[in-house]
Amino acid sequence: MCATGSSPRRRSNPSGWPTSTSTSWPAAAVKFGSVEEVVLRLKELLFPSIANVAVLSVDVNIAIVRVDVQCTTAGAACPECGAWSTRVHSSYLRLPADVPSAGRRVVLQLRVRRFRCPTTLCPRRTLVEQISGLTRRHGQRTERLRSTLAALGLALAGRAGARLAAVLGVSVSRSTVLRLVNALPEPEVPAPRVVGVDEYAIRKGRHYGTALVDVETRRPIDLLPDRKASSLAAWLARRPDVEVVCRDRAPFFAEGAAAGARSRPRTGGISGTT
Repeated sequence: MCATGSSPRRRSNPSGWPTSTSTSWPAAAVKFGSVEEVVLRLKELLFPSIANVAVLSVDVNIAIVRVDVQCTTAGAACPECGAWSTRVHSSYLRLPADVPSAGRRVVLQLRVRRFRCPTTLCPRRTLVEQISGLTRRHGQRTERLRSTLAALGLALAGRAGARLAAVLGVSVSRSTVLRLVNALPEPEVPAPRVVGVDEYAIRKGRHYGTALVDVETRRPIDLLPDRKASSLAAWLARRPDVEVVCRDRAPFFAEGAAAGARSRPRTGGISGTT
């Protein structure tokens, strides 16, 4: 109260949004429309390709964005027997990390339900609902964050990928980046037609192996633990699509290619180049 008895002045806020560092978006957006409309807009913005998920609220501060979400399906299928269950056993809160937004960490506050399996003889008594495309069992990150970190690992490997992830706002170790890369499924590689064979040093001067490369695509195919002719012949015998073997003048590679050609007479043999 001023000395003259007048009320204190208030600072104007032309934007209409709260001036604090923490903002709850649905509560602040009532001036601009109904809460239902704002929540629907947030769902379309944050999860455009994920169905059966509803955004309840978004809390933003300087360092982190917390998104309160829940699954909208009535039940879940048992991963063991496939039976559909709507009997809720309990619920708990999961906090998976999501892709960052404008340098801020994004964490989902996901309330998941645990259901009872309706099949009496099923070994799994309870099951937890999963949101397809968003979560997985025991996952600490969303599927899109896992894909992002795996892409960084494929491009930059572990240490450099972890450094770039930190710049983007994701705190992760190089071991985690490599673990996500190793968890990726093996890509489908077409059967090679022209194979290059050469030796590589496992321990230089003492132990050597055999490297096999698809000459047409220039991609490595396999590594054999030794450079014996029998190992190369057995490898070629299991791959009838190989038509040409490119090798050097090493006698064990020549013997292996010849033995591999003799082991499959129906395919017309193998051509060799040196």
